[in-house]
Amino acid sequence: MIGYKFMGKAHSHAYRDLPFYFDMDVEPVLQTIVGRDPNSVKLAAEKFGWLSYDTDWRRLLERDDIDVIDIGTPNHTHAEIAIAAAEAGKHIICEKPLAMNAEQAMQMWKAVKKAGVIHMISHNYRYVPAIQYAKKLIQEGALGDIYHFRAQFLQDWIMDPSFPLVWRLRKEITGSGALGDLMAHSVDLARFLVGEIKEVTGMTETFIKQRPIGEMSGGLNAISSGETLAEVNVDDAAAALVKFENGALGVFEATRFAKGNRNGNRIEINGSKGSIRWEMDNMNTLQLYLEGDPQGMQGFRSITCTENVHPYAGAYWPAGHHIGYEHTFINLMHALMEGISTGINPSPNFEDGYRNQVILDTIEKSASAGTMAKVIY
Repeated sequence: MIGYKFMGKAHSHAYRDLPFYFDMDVEPVLQTIVGRDPNSVKLAAEKFGWLSYDTDWRRLLERDDIDVIDIGTPNHTHAEIAIAAAEAGKHIICEKPLAMNAEQAMQMWKAVKKAGVIHMISHNYRYVPAIQYAKKLIQEGALGDIYHFRAQFLQDWIMDPSFPLVWRLRKEITGSGALGDLMAHSVDLARFLVGEIKEVTGMTETFIKQRPIGEMSGGLNAISSGETLAEVNVDDAAAALVKFENGALGVFEATRFAKGNRNGNRIEINGSKGSIRWEMDNMNTLQLYLEGDPQGMQGFRSITCTENVHPYAGAYWPAGHHIGYEHTFINLMHALMEGISTGINPSPNFEDGYRNQVILDTIEKSASAGTMAKVIY
């Protein structure tokens, strides 16, 4: 594993708990975790349960006892690490967004295809049981023809003007702001549940133009390194209108300036026969409306997706006993291990990462030009 902070913690926990819940033909062995600061990565290795630590990811590629490279580093390093790992014959899972731009993402996808390794991108929200069940309902035609997809991903963690200019706010490191950090998740869910997007109209805004320089300190916290101000060159908020290939319309909103929203990830899908709603704040619950219900009884019902019939739910607790954020990563890592065991590449993978990045790039270009733009893969 390369990287040991927010996602390093989430992925480490998933690898450790995976064999507890799932019977698999292969199981993860936590060999080595990598970070630039030897003291910090040593502590992370001890806390997260890794057998050893290192400060140079390149050494991992030379080791025969390492089969998988897990990339949880800042976005500008993803391509170099993933391409080198593929050339070394390692399976790869990479945090989102896959790359800084579509060109980089394509290079990464080509590298893993050429190497014939298993590859995934960490869009963990696909692996919420309620989302998986929504996919099943849509595939079975319960909602009929899909007309609308709308998504919000709202946070508020950088609203203080004194919050420092961390790597997530620097274009040369992160690529984009709320667009790539938050809307990337919504785009992935849209493609997973509804289908491919063919046209977009985008809009972005940066509300606070300068911030003091600083560094992330774990989770979404940060420490300022002084009072010197530097330019913010990524978006604080992004919005997009889209057209899907199947004729549906989509509305997307992503912001880190929605006061009171810590992680407001929400979607609604409307079809000719019904609708669904889901939000991360109540991740075990799917809201479902069906037109076939009798008059007088029509309305959104709440389905608690903890029954054995719900995808992944049966691996955990008896019905009615909820799971949490960390279990989305366990389910994701289960798909990765199944892929390695069977040789069949799971999704979302680097192809999904590339297609998502094309859409994000097109939204950004549309926002700059002020016109609708076609999505060209």
